[in-house]
Amino acid sequence: MIYALLGIVGLIGAYLVAIYNSLVSSKNKVKSAWSDIDVQLKKRYNLVPQLVEIVKGYAKHEKDTLESVTKMRTAAMNASTPTEKAKNENMLAGALKTLFAVSENYPDLKANENFLQLQTELAKIEGSIEMARRYYNGTVKDYNTKIQVFPNVLIARNLGYTEEKYFELDDEKVRKVVDVKF
Repeated sequence: MIYALLGIVGLIGAYLVAIYNSLVSSKNKVKSAWSDIDVQLKKRYNLVPQLVEIVKGYAKHEKDTLESVTKMRTAAMNASTPTEKAKNENMLAGALKTLFAVSENYPDLKANENFLQLQTELAKIEGSIEMARRYYNGTVKDYNTKIQVFPNVLIARNLGYTEEKYFELDDEKVRKVVDVKF
């Protein structure tokens, strides 16, 4: 009888350990996925000043556009939470769209080899950011589901596991056509 009781307690203990380990693993995947996004965003942040400098040489009277891009880059770099980061990334994406729209009015700039190379590099990074964002949101979905299902919710709540936020960009703002006036 005692062995049966010890066996049941042992099985319950093993089950609780398995749940705990699963929660830790999921939380670490979310952190790792966020790190992947952060790496891609930092690559983009490093390209923005180079783009601004090239455009400055061709479009001296586009001061407001260049300042806006720089300001949005700084705000995005300083954001700490996924929600804050997403909001600032939306604004930076809009500012970059405006920058590229401005470049359409300068044929010499559009033909500049450095500008074209940076533009291509930025497009690649944007694709990498999108893939990293999808992976991150997938791991967040899995993690949030894991901490919400029974009996995991009882353990997760007692251990302080809370829902993670998705990294969502406002696609409507990013895709909006930019109106450039001189």
